[in-house]
Amino acid sequence: MSGCAVSSFLSDRLWLLPAVAILSAVLTGLLRRYAVSRQLIDRPNERSSHSVPTPRGGGVAIVIAFLGGLLVLRDGTSTAAITALLVGGTGVAVVGFVDDHGHIPARWRLLAHFSCAAWILYWIGTPRLELMGNTIDLGALGAVLAALYLVWILNLYNFMDGIDGIAGVEALIVGAGGTVIYWVAGMPMASEVGLPALLAAAALGFLVWNFPPAKIFMGDAGSGFLGLMLGAFSLQAAVARPLLLWCWLVLLGVFIVDATVTLIRRLLRGERVYEAHRSHAYQHATREFGAHRPITLAVAAINVFWLLPWALAIASGRVDGVVGLVVAYIPLLVLALRFRAGTA
Repeated sequence: MSGCAVSSFLSDRLWLLPAVAILSAVLTGLLRRYAVSRQLIDRPNERSSHSVPTPRGGGVAIVIAFLGGLLVLRDGTSTAAITALLVGGTGVAVVGFVDDHGHIPARWRLLAHFSCAAWILYWIGTPRLELMGNTIDLGALGAVLAALYLVWILNLYNFMDGIDGIAGVEALIVGAGGTVIYWVAGMPMASEVGLPALLAAAALGFLVWNFPPAKIFMGDAGSGFLGLMLGAFSLQAAVARPLLLWCWLVLLGVFIVDATVTLIRRLLRGERVYEAHRSHAYQHATREFGAHRPITLAVAAINVFWLLPWALAIASGRVDGVVGLVVAYIPLLVLALRFRAGTA
């Protein structure tokens, strides 16, 4: 599919993006009222990054707005994509919603996450891997790695949703960036080109309420859903064109590097990785700068001015995927270490 065809596909449905953003904003406001009435409030404690009691669960608005938009796009979206994202995304959101209202043991959450990941892979297929210009089919191992990847992206998104606006801004910019990547690369799957833009629109509506200072938090239902959808988009793109996986990994670099470095350091110290903590680099940076907004804006700037250009260079064929990923990640690793990711 050519870049012009991608542009035409999106322009024919452009009205849906502001509609999804408005729906998301309205629903977030209604969910805030619901959370207050049901006392679904995150109260500050020694492991919190906020100091004011704040309602949670607003991410459900992103879920409803995106999936509603997906159903509107059903005439232009493949049945496999709709089935994969609708069922898999709903499953993760429901588990997160229940966990927001009470508590689900980690082992049962993981079981649900792997089940939803397997469902998505069944419908979209397992991508091949492109290394130094060579395309490699990993077979059954590839399917296992893809499932682990989806579950990791899902959970790291949850881990990184710890300060006002950061998860919403990441979804907005990565979703918009993915759409630009499809245009540059001439995404050959017409049915999937609008999905990242649709998710970005849903995140934008939520950010009306969540941008620092947040009036409502996303909650596990929203963060897990966003992580799963972005991971699914990356694998959908890689099925059509393996090179595009590297582009998505670059776009998600801020979250991947911070969460991975933090996890590795905590594992090495023998800590329980599912316990709440404040040891991510972005959390240390927030305490150092004394506010959420500069860190959220810094994440946005890194995405737009550093990661997106490298992803575009890979998509256009000017830079090898592995080389581009390594170069893009080096400053992120330096920042993670500078802000003591994974340390108390």
